[in-house]
Amino acid sequence: MPSSLSIRTTRHTTRRAGATWTSIVATTLVATACASSNNAAASAPQEAVIVRQRDMTWPIKTRENVDLWLHGFALLQLDSTAKIPLFRRDYRDEMVVRKNQSNVLTQFDANIDRLRSGITSNPRMVDAQFAAMYFPSVEAMRTTITAYVGTNADPRAANTPALQMGFSVLASYFPSAADRAWLSLFASSLWDEQDKYYHSYWMQTQRARGNVIDSVQALWQHLMRPRIQRFLNNTQQANGDIILSPPLGGEGRLLSGTGSKSYVLAVPFPERPADAAQSMYVIAHEVVGNVVGHVVEDNVSPAQEREGLGNKLRTIGAVRGGLMLLEQLVPEPADGYARYYLQTAGIKPGTSPKTQLATAFPLPDAIRSEIARQVESVQGGI
Repeated sequence: MPSSLSIRTTRHTTRRAGATWTSIVATTLVATACASSNNAAASAPQEAVIVRQRDMTWPIKTRENVDLWLHGFALLQLDSTAKIPLFRRDYRDEMVVRKNQSNVLTQFDANIDRLRSGITSNPRMVDAQFAAMYFPSVEAMRTTITAYVGTNADPRAANTPALQMGFSVLASYFPSAADRAWLSLFASSLWDEQDKYYHSYWMQTQRARGNVIDSVQALWQHLMRPRIQRFLNNTQQANGDIILSPPLGGEGRLLSGTGSKSYVLAVPFPERPADAAQSMYVIAHEVVGNVVGHVVEDNVSPAQEREGLGNKLRTIGAVRGGLMLLEQLVPEPADGYARYYLQTAGIKPGTSPKTQLATAFPLPDAIRSEIARQVESVQGGI
């Protein structure tokens, strides 16, 4: 499997236009279970049941470089107080256990305190999580970072269009000499992590979760995307790549402006086909972000923005807005969405998860009603 892309093309499975969420989930689970059974009995892996085509609208993919980069940042994050954490709450502990069981010690482990200190002293560095999403592979990312750091960001060293683009991206996240020194340490530590542990783990994960990709693809391409495509078109999110990434939880990563594809959206990579809907929940959470952002901007004063109220309301608004989007356009998974974000926040779901979510993530009435109105208006093309 190539390090830059795990998509492989198979025969297309046609589904009737009236298929429901329940029927697609049930059919997909049967198909992937059969594929798993066949794989166990066969001497060579069988083809996937659901198509994985490169020319699909919003195709489902995996990228090793994105996962590796986010893996590094996830290991550095210790703050679990956020209601919606930046990474899966159990990810770091799981990786520590896996590495200890494999008796692996890397330069990342040796340098973790220095790297963490760099982020603590410069919180803006957290935004650099998005840098890997501009690159197509580990090799391209590694080559560009090596050249950028090795030439002290000298633009004359960027002698190809790919390097020019890469230097521009890195300069936006690591502009100063101190930033580049941190990047140099982070990257060299990450390459050692990759060579000694992460690549093997990543390949194993791709093999183990192949049927999960098929399940996510089925839910997305045959039910959810057709129902929200008009909303995506009207919010200038008509196309892009969806990356399934193991370190992520309820907080996805949405990046715009990456060339021929308008967006790159990273969402959780569930462990089981039965949990494929988790990826749908986070897609809804992310794609409603532009609408939520505009509403919050219109309802928060500059002083409140400086005090951090805007960011708080955008976080809460994305959770509530994702549910509003589903309730209006794809109502079947709405209860599951509410339960998922309650669990992500460390709250045990009750018998009325949507009501419980509204209590756990409170919004001013004016903002709540305006987000709902905007979602409806955008879907209608207004």
